[in-house]
Amino acid sequence: MLKYKVSAVSYLNTVPFIYGLKSSKIYEDIELQLNYPSACAKKLINDEVDIALVPVVILKSYPSFKIVTDYCISADGPVDTVCLYSNVSLNNIEDIYLDYQSKTSVELLKILCKEYWKISPNFKNSKIGFEEKVKDNTAALIIGDRAFAANDKYKYIYDLSEVWKQMTGLPFVFACWISNKEIDEYFLYEFHQSLKLGIENVEESIRIESINYSHCDNPKEYLNRKISYILDEEKRTGMELFLKKIKDS
Repeated sequence: MLKYKVSAVSYLNTVPFIYGLKSSKIYEDIELQLNYPSACAKKLINDEVDIALVPVVILKSYPSFKIVTDYCISADGPVDTVCLYSNVSLNNIEDIYLDYQSKTSVELLKILCKEYWKISPNFKNSKIGFEEKVKDNTAALIIGDRAFAANDKYKYIYDLSEVWKQMTGLPFVFACWISNKEIDEYFLYEFHQSLKLGIENVEESIRIESINYSHCDNPKEYLNRKISYILDEEKRTGMELFLKKIKDS
């Protein structure tokens, strides 16, 4: 079988996927790479990998790319790890540092600022360590595992998927498994089965794979109650609405 290069996100929320892939019979047929979301996307765009778990915003610029499984990273309400952090209320925020690790979350924040909160802050690109710049009238969008530490650090926390749910009534899809080329059908079937295996064994995946995720106090609670993995019709509707909004903006 052709060996495929696969890039997955290196956050706690992907632990079931990683466990499933490593436990499946196709593991020997893939080259698995772990990166943060925007790096996964960059590799897919540059054809350095064949399949990647990437921010869904990529579909705006690369409509030929295809979602290849019915599994995703999404939330139907609060997610805890994609939040705007501030020490002042929304109307007093002047600058927001945008997390460099995911463009989907950045676009979601911009939509919420414009359509829901009706605020017009200055958006600033970020570098490693930007989290320490949250002070006075400066806020920051922080995503992923670094958000666990931030959740007890700032006065105001705005969970973006929770606000999206309030605004639209729909869940929010952060990332999907997407390919940049045609993939062998048998491989895709086995790939899907490996992801299914991981989702059906969350506790075992935590035990085996989460040795580096001790900063989360309750990973079982987070994975089972905050993260939603099935890309159903309601989530697809939410994703299509999001993509339409960023296309029209």
